[in-house]
Amino acid sequence: MSSFNIFDLASMGMSAQSIRLNTIASNLANGETVSSTPEGAYRSQHPIFSSFNLAMGDAMEGYNGVGVKVDKITQSNADLQAKYDPTNPQADANGMVYLSNVNMVQEMADMISASRTYQTNVQMLNAAKDLMHQTINLGK
Repeated sequence: MSSFNIFDLASMGMSAQSIRLNTIASNLANGETVSSTPEGAYRSQHPIFSSFNLAMGDAMEGYNGVGVKVDKITQSNADLQAKYDPTNPQADANGMVYLSNVNMVQEMADMISASRTYQTNVQMLNAAKDLMHQTINLGK
């Protein structure tokens, strides 16, 4: 693997974690929303990652190796909570509102994990850059 591929690999990882952080932010922003129907309630979203092989001549010229990408973003099938709240303007005829299925604790843990993984990719980029810089300076 050439040193330039390190930059490609780290950027793919950063891109994937950026998408993960965006879906987490969306889940946190909509976690306390209510709806008058179960169909209208917000369902948490999660990216599905996959690895892929790149060979010579593919998207990144000269790269032979494995990368990561986001295949799709899925909605959670976890149960929604129904809550009796007849004073809520979103309540249905029976006084029920439906809460999202976002687990705030899980989302916060996922956010920490995603941000640390993003930081690790940044550190990998910085280490590769420093090593390249030191290699260039060897000839001086």
